[in-house]
Amino acid sequence: MSLDFPDTHSADPAPDVKSALTGFTEDFRGFRADLDRRLSEQAARLDALDRKAVAAARSPLGETRADPAAPHRKAFAAYVRQGDEDRLRSLDIEEKALGTTVAAEGGVLVDPRTAERIETVLRGASSLRTIARVVQVDAGAYDALIDHTEMGAAWIAESTAISETATPNIARISIPLHELSATPKASQRLLDDSAFDVEGWLAERIADRFARAENAAFIDGDGIDKPMGILAHPVVANASWAWGALGTVNTGADGAFDAADPVDAIVDLVYALPSGYRANAAFLMNSATAGTVRKLKDADGRYLWAESLSAGQPARLMGYPVIVIEDMPDIATASHAIAFGDFRAAYTIAERPDLRVLRDPYSAKPHVLFYATRRVGGDITDFAAIKLLQFSA
Repeated sequence: MSLDFPDTHSADPAPDVKSALTGFTEDFRGFRADLDRRLSEQAARLDALDRKAVAAARSPLGETRADPAAPHRKAFAAYVRQGDEDRLRSLDIEEKALGTTVAAEGGVLVDPRTAERIETVLRGASSLRTIARVVQVDAGAYDALIDHTEMGAAWIAESTAISETATPNIARISIPLHELSATPKASQRLLDDSAFDVEGWLAERIADRFARAENAAFIDGDGIDKPMGILAHPVVANASWAWGALGTVNTGADGAFDAADPVDAIVDLVYALPSGYRANAAFLMNSATAGTVRKLKDADGRYLWAESLSAGQPARLMGYPVIVIEDMPDIATASHAIAFGDFRAAYTIAERPDLRVLRDPYSAKPHVLFYATRRVGGDITDFAAIKLLQFSA
C-alpha cells in the first residue's frame, strides 16, 4: 500500500510575489512623490522667508524701508492739513501708532518722529537740559526725597556707654508740572501745498518757542505757572551757607572782576564747591560774560580759557566745561553772572512725555493756528551742588 501526500512545492509562487512587489512599489512611489511635494513646498516657504529677511536687512538705496509709524504720520499730516480726525480715531490707525489717541479735551498727540525731532532740538540747543537731570512722569508733580545732612558717628571704648548720634534730615521737594504752550500759524493755502513739509515746519516752530521759554524759566523762573529757576532762590555768602539757599563768592569789585587779581574769584568759586561735586561740575554764563572771562590770564600770562579740540564739545575754564546760556544775567553790580556746580545733581527737570497739538482754523482766518502744549516743571533738588559768583566788593 502506498501513501500519497500533497506536493506543496508544486505550485508556482511567482505570480503572488510579483503582485505583492508591484503593490509595494506603487505605494512607495506614491509616498516618495508626496514627500518630495512636501519638501518642495517647505523649501519654497523657507526661500520666501529668507528673501523677506534679506530685504528687511538690506540698506535702502532706492527704496525706503517700511516705517511702523508711517500710518500715524500720514493721519497726523491729514489732521494738520485738513483737520481730518477720522483717520486718527480709527482703531486700525491707533493700533499701528502704538496707542496714539485723540485727546478727549481736544487736540492729538504728535507722531513719534515729530516728537523725537522736537526733543532733539530742545536737548541740542544751549539749554540747562544738556546738563541737568531730566525725568519723565505721568502725574501732575514729581516728588524727590533728599537726605542733605550727615548721620552722626562716634568712637567708643569697649566699656563706654553708647549714646545717641545725630539723625539725618530728609527734605521732600515737590516739583509741579506747568503747561507750556506755543501757537504757530500758517495759511490754509500753504497747508494745501503738498510740497510743503508741514511736519518739519511745525516741529521747528514749536521746538524754537519751547526751547526759549524753557531756558528762561530754568534760569530765572519764579515758580508761578512756570518752573522755579536757579537764580530765583535765596542767596547767602558761602561762609554762611545753609540748606535752602545758594552760596555766593564775591569778585572783589562791584560789577566787575577785581582789577589786581581777577583770576582769584574764579579759583575761589571752584573750590567753594564741595569736592564730591567738582568731578561733574560745569560753568554757566552767557556770551557777554564768556567774552570777558575769555580774556582772563594767570600770573604767567596764560589764558584760563581753553577752546575745545573736538567739534560739538564745550570750551573749558580751569579744566571744567563752559555751557553758554543766554538767559544768564550780564555782568553788573551784585549780579550772579556765573554759576558753577554739578547741575545733574543740583537741578531736576520733570516733564510729561506727550506733546499735544490742537488745530484751530477759526480764530485767525485765513490762517490756521496750531495750539501745541506740553507739561514741564523744574527746581533745585540739591542746594549744595551749586555756587554763584557775585560781582560785588
